[in-house]
Amino acid sequence: MIIRSAEFLCSNTRTEKLPEPNLPEYAFIGRSNVGKSSLINALTNKKNLAKTSQTPGKTQLINHFLINGEWYLVDLPGYGYAKTSRTNRAEWEKFIRRYLRVRENLQCIFVLIDSRHEPQKLDLDFCHWLGENGIPFLLVFTKADKQSNLKSMQNIQKFKKALLQWFEAVPPFFLTSSETQEGCESLLEEIDNINQRFHEQTH
Repeated sequence: MIIRSAEFLCSNTRTEKLPEPNLPEYAFIGRSNVGKSSLINALTNKKNLAKTSQTPGKTQLINHFLINGEWYLVDLPGYGYAKTSRTNRAEWEKFIRRYLRVRENLQCIFVLIDSRHEPQKLDLDFCHWLGENGIPFLLVFTKADKQSNLKSMQNIQKFKKALLQWFEAVPPFFLTSSETQEGCESLLEEIDNINQRFHEQTH
């Protein structure tokens, strides 16, 4: 898939104010410092589409982008560490989880995980919650350029093994780098395939 256009549509915390659910939608989420904004910018070939920051937890709203006039890319607040009050964090949690449960055109969640680390409880718990709620997700391991491929694959295998304690099968995964664009093409191909299925079912 070639990204010809990527435009910001809106930011909010209220599911009833989201864009019309008439196009397939894909949400990106991960821990606060996982490199989510950088990956979104790499995927869309736009340097400042998603706001990157040195301060983890910068994204605090549900941000909708329209891609190629055909599908929505959604940048969700990171879970975990963020310089904000516990009350604020609890509020974010609530509206993010509500969005994930009720958004009818949401095709898939891309759960971003830092490939440099061994399995983290926070990431595993979130995947477990998605599974319990029947929300389809794929795994996107980030920052592949920061270490050897062998080390990344070792951590990925550990993560998959940890998930198999809860799941019968592990969802597909992508190893990516926003610096080198590794994995970006495969990820966009996956979205393209799901888009085609969406249109076959709705027409």
